[in-house]
Amino acid sequence: MQVEMRYGQGTVTVDIPDDNLAGVLETAPSVPLDDVDIAVQEAISQPISSPSLAKLAEGRDSACIVISDITRPVPNKIILPPILNTLEQAGISRDKITILIATGIHRPNEGKELEEMVGRSIMESFRIVNHFSQKQETHTYLGKTHSETPVYIDSTYLAADLKIVTGLIEPHLMAGYSGGRKAICPGLASVETMKIMHGPELMEHPKSAVGILDGNPFHMEATEIALMAGVDFNLNVAIDKERQITGVFAGELVESHLKGTQFVESQAKVTVASPVDAVVVSSAGYPLDTTFYQAIKGLLTAVEIVKQGGSILLVAECSEGIGSKPFTDLLFKTDDLTAFVEGLYNPANFVIDQWQLEELAKVARKTDIYFYTDGIPYQQRSKLFVHPLKNPQDGIEDILKRYGNDAQFAAIPEGPYVLAKIEGVTV
Repeated sequence: MQVEMRYGQGTVTVDIPDDNLAGVLETAPSVPLDDVDIAVQEAISQPISSPSLAKLAEGRDSACIVISDITRPVPNKIILPPILNTLEQAGISRDKITILIATGIHRPNEGKELEEMVGRSIMESFRIVNHFSQKQETHTYLGKTHSETPVYIDSTYLAADLKIVTGLIEPHLMAGYSGGRKAICPGLASVETMKIMHGPELMEHPKSAVGILDGNPFHMEATEIALMAGVDFNLNVAIDKERQITGVFAGELVESHLKGTQFVESQAKVTVASPVDAVVVSSAGYPLDTTFYQAIKGLLTAVEIVKQGGSILLVAECSEGIGSKPFTDLLFKTDDLTAFVEGLYNPANFVIDQWQLEELAKVARKTDIYFYTDGIPYQQRSKLFVHPLKNPQDGIEDILKRYGNDAQFAAIPEGPYVLAKIEGVTV
């Protein structure tokens, strides 16, 4: 069977023999909302466990709206206008409204990239600023969590009289699901906070994993930090594989996010009866597969359903290469992933973006990794702890040779948007 895998702005095709295909795992068929403008307006007028946004905005002097960065396909051009209109109608002047990009530890979004995210009209009419996690002077210390995590949050956000966060809910490799509290942490957190949040004590916990909220220490810590920072209103959306909105969830931070995750789980969760020999997976195409750093999320989707000692074949365009300089340098100097993970417990070894290499190490402990991309020079791919492929079909053939003619494959064309699990297995 030929399977179209998301890749950049298009797809690549892999041909898996019918007898070897255990299944193509895709999100459940969903119907996009008929009128998304009305849906967003209704969500902010009749929110979950919260007064309406208009009511909350009454008497407020200033507002900050947090949006995701370019690595998340959030439909900002749809969700921002009704929020902005509501604030202005409530009497908050345009010059007192700030749109703050929750970059986390990622680079800023500017120019054409910013226009792609929010549209020219909003870009030219409102103050839009980026969060910079490594500029410690732009953060305010709020104290420590119950687990002693020092909390430093973007001062621009904290200074606003009305605080609004937005985002997309999808399965997430360590937080269980994105959205909600993640707009604050890691979205607006200082790197000093993220040293703990992305440290091995949390990252290596078995419940810091995709699709898990109950007992997930990363989720619980991030929620506590978001509540310390204060969130007056949360608006999250769910989308289908065509990037169309299927649900809008607005209101009180915790309750509205929980409603959204329950909806997304009902759409995204797909099970297989037993672990498979190999999984062919994408990183859901653009914008999630612009770098190898981001594409690792596809591996974390697949590792849930592959046998110990099995194989994963990842396809990701990586149009911007491997990732940030700290991540790239770390990859190139690391020879042993086991030693690397052991070294993480020494704070002196901390490096920006180390957590994504730690996630790669989790996959490599269980399975071999094949990798096809056009965006990274072939000679560099050998430093990525993968078997580099010049053609994805070569990987299919090699896996069949390794595991025999009865080898069972699963294919996940949408990568991280799918919550792949083994039937009946819980963490």
